[in-house]
Amino acid sequence: MPEMTTPTALTFAVHRREPVLVGPAKPTPRETKRLSDIDDQEVLRAHVPFIFFYRGRQVHEAEDCDPVAVIRQALGEALVPYYPLAGRLREIEGRKLVVDCTGEGVLFVEADADVRLADLEAADVLRAPFPCLDQLLFDVQGSRGVLNCPLLLIQVTRLLCGGFVLALRLNHTICDAIGLAQFMLAVAEVARGLPAPSVTPVWSRELLEARTPPKPSFPHREFDAAPIMIPPPPVETMVMRTFTFSPTDIAAIKKNYCLPAANLQNTAATSFETLTAALWRARTAALEFPPDEEVRLTIIVNFRTTLPELSLPAGYYGNACVPVAVVTTARALLSGSLADAVALVREAKAAVTAEFVRSTLDHLVLHGRPCVALGNLFLVSDNRHAGFHQVDFGRGRPVYGGPADAFFGVSFLVAVRDGDGEDAVAVPVVLPGPAMDRFASEVEMLLLLKG
Repeated sequence: MPEMTTPTALTFAVHRREPVLVGPAKPTPRETKRLSDIDDQEVLRAHVPFIFFYRGRQVHEAEDCDPVAVIRQALGEALVPYYPLAGRLREIEGRKLVVDCTGEGVLFVEADADVRLADLEAADVLRAPFPCLDQLLFDVQGSRGVLNCPLLLIQVTRLLCGGFVLALRLNHTICDAIGLAQFMLAVAEVARGLPAPSVTPVWSRELLEARTPPKPSFPHREFDAAPIMIPPPPVETMVMRTFTFSPTDIAAIKKNYCLPAANLQNTAATSFETLTAALWRARTAALEFPPDEEVRLTIIVNFRTTLPELSLPAGYYGNACVPVAVVTTARALLSGSLADAVALVREAKAAVTAEFVRSTLDHLVLHGRPCVALGNLFLVSDNRHAGFHQVDFGRGRPVYGGPADAFFGVSFLVAVRDGDGEDAVAVPVVLPGPAMDRFASEVEMLLLLKG
């Protein structure tokens, strides 16, 4: 059965020092750089949190074992090649975002907590919703703005056991999950003693600019302007739980629901396709939409290495993903089989060609950089392969590394280890309380019923 995380009460004190700005360790170019037309779309104009938990380990006395000092110094060194991250965003004509490479730096907070990692594990807080997040990621006043604010906020908190927590908040316009992981892996490499990051960062945002004039060639229902048919539930009714699926769980779903099937052309359904389709159907059932109501799945498709026609170079750390929407009715989704839903997910993934990406850029610019349509939305982003679980500052890989939040209608797939130490997939889900109970029952049935 999938594990379901429900945190228990845990209180601890965190002593924080005053936030400081950490800039590049050496002089860097003073210039202005344009973001791509993928970067500066409306949905990315926000700060997103991530968190990493690390165990303590025995070190030699001669080693510098203070993670705060090590990471802070490595951060400054890594910001030399990644100097745009130390700048500030400005907006020019047409709401176009540019980075003013001022070298002002990123916000850094040093902290100590009177708690052990084992205490956090026992309280089940190493999975979303991370009820301790406000303690481990201090909301520095005036730091949440998209324009004229630090692009990155990092807090490193020492634990009593010798472990530590690194939490951060990123301005999403500057890079996606893979780009952020590339930067954090660079900081980690320097922290481990490498003279420079092994991957050279590349800007090249001009490769993802709209055509002149823009000429969209797809309908792009992911940006539908239609009003929300059913108002979203009030925030105070929301509950977040994380569902963790082991390889055995995913295999059971595929077996129980006869995947692959004929309409999948007898090719094996991937874990992403299986979980995304299954959770979309479970969520739709749990929310009890009217049968004729339109329901929408939007998947975030990374194209940085799959579309050579776009010529994105290795080391590119900007946003290189596009949303793709699948729209159907609640009746059609729930009366069809899971294999039918998997086929819809697969079809959406296959739609992302170089022309689809160029069309998306054109649509965004032509329509004023719109937000993705929110009506009855379930948006899924796969972070498992970004590299967060590999970020090692010299103390080993994190117990958890990945997104620190989810929202109603937005979930992430995160690489974790389950209770048996096997690679697994964690999916945080946000729903109103009664719907969450129904959703949990639907998830249990996935592993018990024949499709």
